[in-house]
Amino acid sequence: MTGRSHDLAAFTALTIIFVAMPTLPTMSFATAVTAFGANFIGGLFPDIDQKTSDFWDNFRLGPFIAKVICPALGGHRNVSHSLLGLVLIGIGSKVFLQLLSAIVLIDMEIVWNAFMIGVVSHILTDLPTKAGVPLLWPLQWNMGIPPIRALRFESGEFVENFIAVPGMLLLTGWLLYSNQSRVLEFFQAYLK
Repeated sequence: MTGRSHDLAAFTALTIIFVAMPTLPTMSFATAVTAFGANFIGGLFPDIDQKTSDFWDNFRLGPFIAKVICPALGGHRNVSHSLLGLVLIGIGSKVFLQLLSAIVLIDMEIVWNAFMIGVVSHILTDLPTKAGVPLLWPLQWNMGIPPIRALRFESGEFVENFIAVPGMLLLTGWLLYSNQSRVLEFFQAYLK
């Protein structure tokens, strides 16, 4: 999927988790904004193995750094799109956020959860693409849903642009609308 589709998928996943939570979390405005941004970064993060990724365009010197990091990761859709990669990203981001927590006064657990929701959504939304994902990396077997490659779609093409993206927009809009009392409660009472 394209970067904008992954960003939307990350927000849709965050919305699903938000409306499914039994109790709303208490957080500061700074934590909420940081978590929201971390969710979008997480939605793009598995593509750190691709020089042309939208992830690298969001950082000063990003394209230069990508030229060094991408070859070390073995090319697009390798370790960063696998279950092992998911564990490594989770551990690495947790350690990074714990180091930041010494100088930044926000709830890093909420930020980490939002980031990881984005990362997981990225891997899940790459599953229905023709390329699939190497979930069992280092085994060179790209898995996809449905298992028959001919039934999956090409990234950036018709199905993504005219079915998946509008579908995610409608789902997110419907979830927010049908749970508007919960959303308003969050903004009124929990965002302090």
